[in-house]
Amino acid sequence: MHPAFEVFRSGDGTSDVVFTCEHASDHLPRPWGDDAWLRPTHWAVDLGIAPFTRELIERLGSRGVFAGFSRLLIDANRPLYSRTLFRDEAEGRPVHLNHELDDEERLARILGWWQPFHDAADAMLAEAPAKILLSMHSFTPVYEGHVREVEIGVLFDDEEELAHRIAALLQPSGYAVRLNEPYTGKGGMMFSCYKHAHDHGLRGIELELRQDLLADPVHYARLLGIVHEAIATAAAELP
Repeated sequence: MHPAFEVFRSGDGTSDVVFTCEHASDHLPRPWGDDAWLRPTHWAVDLGIAPFTRELIERLGSRGVFAGFSRLLIDANRPLYSRTLFRDEAEGRPVHLNHELDDEERLARILGWWQPFHDAADAMLAEAPAKILLSMHSFTPVYEGHVREVEIGVLFDDEEELAHRIAALLQPSGYAVRLNEPYTGKGGMMFSCYKHAHDHGLRGIELELRQDLLADPVHYARLLGIVHEAIATAAAELP
């Protein structure tokens, strides 16, 4: 198994929905050192999203590709020209891992981690008979002092109609469901999903779940059922 990614498959993997999980891991191929304080935080990994996505895949008999490295090493959900491809600051403190990066180290991370993840996503999607690519993420309830009221975000770029349908299916749950919150899906912010969906003729949506809910066993179980039903219904309605 390549350290940059894991492909997880359940059953025959022929579901109408396939998954990517770009921020699934807090792994660094070196000691954390001065950045150790970041490891258990949302800066390093999308907390709770990897096990949640695995359970969705198992329920759907689907497949997905999971990044095997921390977003602090290199962000799999950013294009190579993005200024946050290598984040150098978090909460006003330096990320030492990414200070004074030279071109050789940048290229090594691109070729050793970023590119293999995206190649694996392409390979998976090339053989998956799916309709929807769902990129799974989680977000912190408080970001740099700002309290986020949204609980489920349905992010889209050009798939507005599908995003509205998925949001409508999630709304009866009682959770605060918002479109393009807490981030917009436009302007390259859902780079990975947009790229792979377009390359393989799929409908691309990014789903964001609030991390405090995923950390609560009751909410986690409820969200799992709600999200599963909504995306399965939305996929079944597509031609």
